[in-house]
Amino acid sequence: MAAHEGTLKIAYYGDDFTGATDTLATAARTGLRSLLFLGLPTDAQLARAGPLDCLGIAGAARAMGPEEMRTELEPVGRLFARLGAPVMHYKTCSTFDSAPEVGSIGAALRILQPHAGNPFVPIVGGQPNLRRYCVFGNLFAGAGVSMHRLDRHPTMSRHPITPMHEADLRRHLAAQGLAQVAGMDYPDYAQDAEALDSQLAGLLARKPDAVLLDVAHEGHLATVGRLIWQHAQQQRLLAAGPSSVVQALAAHWRQAGGEVGPPRIAAATGPVLVLAGSLSPVTARQVQGASSYRQVVLDAARLSGDAAYARQMSERIVSLLAQGRHVLACTSAPGPAPNGAAVDGRALAQASGALLARVLRAVPLRRLGIAGGDTSSLAVQALKAWGLSYAAQLAPGVALCRLHSDEATLDGLEIMLKGGQMGGEDLFETLLHGTA
Repeated sequence: MAAHEGTLKIAYYGDDFTGATDTLATAARTGLRSLLFLGLPTDAQLARAGPLDCLGIAGAARAMGPEEMRTELEPVGRLFARLGAPVMHYKTCSTFDSAPEVGSIGAALRILQPHAGNPFVPIVGGQPNLRRYCVFGNLFAGAGVSMHRLDRHPTMSRHPITPMHEADLRRHLAAQGLAQVAGMDYPDYAQDAEALDSQLAGLLARKPDAVLLDVAHEGHLATVGRLIWQHAQQQRLLAAGPSSVVQALAAHWRQAGGEVGPPRIAAATGPVLVLAGSLSPVTARQVQGASSYRQVVLDAARLSGDAAYARQMSERIVSLLAQGRHVLACTSAPGPAPNGAAVDGRALAQASGALLARVLRAVPLRRLGIAGGDTSSLAVQALKAWGLSYAAQLAPGVALCRLHSDEATLDGLEIMLKGGQMGGEDLFETLLHGTA
């Protein structure tokens, strides 16, 4: 553990894999020595990682119930406290989609907060580079050329697992057990630092469960970062929100503008596989635009409930890849399972992960893409890997990473993990042809 002593600034847990890689990319681009572990790291893996400024753990709490979250997050809290990072970050989706019974942000904060201790629990709303804006506590998100209040967003208001029916994040989190969420509205940031600090002290005197910090444009990040960092220097704190937590800290450290030009991505050498488990309209358009791939449609119901079918489809994918073809395997919309029951989304994601593991055992690849938050989380868990490091940026919110594994066939695999709402229509083509 001594390798990290005095160097670690941020330790974060991503509630799904795709978001965790966005935070990894954000930290790496600002010059922080960063590594994302694909599970709770061992002391041996921490030693292999060397000194780090930012340490992440990719998890799947977004798909868990409160008791399962406790089992998942208690060891994380203990580890982060032992590592001594001033900022513990619970990384949420930029749209905060969650519910009391699934992926509860309130439950996560109640579990992790005792391992931090600081009464200031900042929640950063908004991430402008992803067109997410928090104004007077209400979250807005872009969809195409339009901007929508989250409860009227064409996708998030109809999310199949955690539909967002409330745009006011204070009300949304109150339903998850954070009854007292104070707010700092973006006009407050026009005050001088002393007045703003005094206002925050007044809010904290009321002992709120958390403080929601507006982010209405990029210029607010440095102010938010200063508030977080100065309190973290007094006592380790727990912060929640998307990658804008790291963006805010980086802006405060005056490193946000010090990025070198983005690394270029070379064209793939050898066949590329994309596994698309997301059913979002954004991913659907990306599938339509992937003209360089042979498409294999996977029946969602049969994949998760018919072992013989799953083996047959993995063999078909392996055959195409062995011929040097690029393959896009996409799941159909979940219909009735073979027994007549509805297809469980998590079971489908697990079945997709098992299929991916079988394919990679049969035909080693050097570049891979996975679309869909739950699919990414559970598919990568099916691989024998322990870490991810940042390679380059494919699109806002979409990083190309390198897999770290003790298995030679997996070590160094370039992997794209993306949430359903991320990336342009040509994303899968960019993954294949690169940006060089």
